[in-house]
Amino acid sequence: MATLLVCSATDDLSTLCSALEAAAAAPEGQVRDLKVVLWPAAFDPWDVVAVAAWNPPAGLLPALPALKFVASIGAGIEHILQCPDLPEEVPITRIVDTQQAQGMAEYVLWAALHFHRGFDEILARQTSRTWRVPPQAAASAFRVGIMGLGGMGTQVAKRLRDNGFSVSAWARRAHELQGVQTFAGSTPPAEFLALSDMVVCLLPLTAQTTGLCNAEFFAAMKPGAAFVNAGRGQQVVTGDLLAALDAGQLRGAVLDVFDTEPLSQQSPLWSHPKVIVTPHMASAATDASIACQIVSNVQRVRSGQAIENTVTREQGY
Repeated sequence: MATLLVCSATDDLSTLCSALEAAAAAPEGQVRDLKVVLWPAAFDPWDVVAVAAWNPPAGLLPALPALKFVASIGAGIEHILQCPDLPEEVPITRIVDTQQAQGMAEYVLWAALHFHRGFDEILARQTSRTWRVPPQAAASAFRVGIMGLGGMGTQVAKRLRDNGFSVSAWARRAHELQGVQTFAGSTPPAEFLALSDMVVCLLPLTAQTTGLCNAEFFAAMKPGAAFVNAGRGQQVVTGDLLAALDAGQLRGAVLDVFDTEPLSQQSPLWSHPKVIVTPHMASAATDASIACQIVSNVQRVRSGQAIENTVTREQGY
């Protein structure tokens, strides 16, 4: 019997497994003779046609001779690309979800309001019971720079624009977005960084973006600007970020992703007065949405159709 294998070396995917079973059995998306198995339960390697994964266990993927595709259960695929034994010929898919993009837009809007309205200053003064109103200004006086204009970056830019913020965005390829100043190129231009009161990283993790946010990057930012990372932790050199915060070059940081997750209890980020740590929860697709997309691709591959939301390994997205 054809098998969809659900696996992770780091996370409990039991609820997703149930959602996949429900999606496979639903009348509108029924897949005949499909068995959903949660690793490490027993399965026949020759029956596995697809894998739904987050940090696949080492040695698993090359042991599946009938594997047709590997599905990341999130928008990112670096956890799959980093597998040293990833079969070269097997396609990789990712989750594309408009609701997830809207959730990201809400998260970044919250961060923009936090700094624009001076809530960081208010919280700092609360400990000393200091009653002082921070300067107030129109949202248009606060410029947010977004790095990455994929599905999520575009929704974030639109939400901020529609809430009155000045918005600029940088991506490798040229984009046009009404009401948003856009930049293109291999690295964020100095003008983009120097103009932004808050810079938001929403980039995929690639060789080019790893370590991008380093001492040189933070020095090029507008003095007193804020930094938000909801891309990937490996894009930020943590020591350089802390140094920029301590020197006053940066006003504060909101961080949702980290080199190692969960974030170590010994990390200085937890206790830094200018840092807000959130536990990789800026946005996520629902189990139902993930399941529908993966089951649909199983249907497609079994009927000889091209699968959807495939990625380019060389680009990393």
